[in-house]
Amino acid sequence: MTLQRPAWLEIDLDAIAHNIGVVRRMVGPSTAVAAVVKAEGYGHGLVEAGQAALRGGAKMLAVALLEEAFALREAGVVAPVLVMGPVLPEAAEAVAECSVHQVISTAELARALSCAAVALGVEIPVHLKVDTGMSRIGCDPEEAGALAREVSRLPGLRLAGLCSHLATGAEDPESVHCQLAKFRAAEDAVRDAGVAVPTRHIACSGAAAFCPEARLDMVRVGLLTYGLPAGGSACPAGLRPAMALKARLTQVRRVKRGATVSYGRTHVLARDSVLGIVPLGYADGYPRELSGKGRVLVRSRWAPVLGRVCMDQFVVDLTDVPGAAVGDEVVIIGSQGELSQTVDDLAAQAGTIAHVIVAGMSARLPRQYLGA
Repeated sequence: MTLQRPAWLEIDLDAIAHNIGVVRRMVGPSTAVAAVVKAEGYGHGLVEAGQAALRGGAKMLAVALLEEAFALREAGVVAPVLVMGPVLPEAAEAVAECSVHQVISTAELARALSCAAVALGVEIPVHLKVDTGMSRIGCDPEEAGALAREVSRLPGLRLAGLCSHLATGAEDPESVHCQLAKFRAAEDAVRDAGVAVPTRHIACSGAAAFCPEARLDMVRVGLLTYGLPAGGSACPAGLRPAMALKARLTQVRRVKRGATVSYGRTHVLARDSVLGIVPLGYADGYPRELSGKGRVLVRSRWAPVLGRVCMDQFVVDLTDVPGAAVGDEVVIIGSQGELSQTVDDLAAQAGTIAHVIVAGMSARLPRQYLGA
């Protein structure tokens, strides 16, 4: 039996490839582009987004988890994959088996990876991460030289990169430049220790756009890969959003003035109304914070969300949408007629960021892939 759920995501793979091309032109030929495809490709699909990004000219894919790297390898992706998240020393053998680049920040992990590499007869490229201002993972800048020297002496390891992560973006350029200064100091310490640094990378999408001096040898782009604005006014022109969220009305009915809508009876109808049911909810990634605040497109008109968003559905007001009927297309993210609603629009309405919206799209939402 083939079932078609009346709610789905449309993913434009050609848009992802196109966006990587936009980023490549922005950063220039001396800077490589790593497409960040963690969290199921920001909700777009890990493997599908990764393959599209490589088609667009990305030189590397970046993930958070070793499991994500294995999924790419099992799908036949042979391009370099950078595991940005930390792994425990007991996962060293799996790192060696997966043939990935691994971020490290401790001597303990470096030694475990060395032992695994020697045992399996392979070489593991590692990227030394320096904490320049996040107080998250990474070694202190003052420790970078000594740690790089130890890594360079361990058999089976190759220091392939030096990296860090920015805590702020275009909204706080002073902080970005402060972190860059710390990163350069760590780089100098590594070179003074007699260790070469093949690839330096610190810039995310926003920094890649607004701070050219942060581009270095490689940029790691997530938002820009998927056509989502980053970098403020410096965001490159020509990006194409890769995600649309759509559904079909499953019920349309007339309800009398004074009736209450959804859980908690938070909305009371001020007029006789036509209400419609959109068959997706917060279990699919549509934020509950949009209760009574969100809006969707039906027949190229805005239909506001009434009452609380439920786990599997929410109610919209169709009173001002003439002729609305069961089966009509509902656009939650995307365009209909001359109107459109972006991921950033939803994020602003919900009081969150675009990353939360796209990464929160549930696996139970069918993905329809468009393009090559």
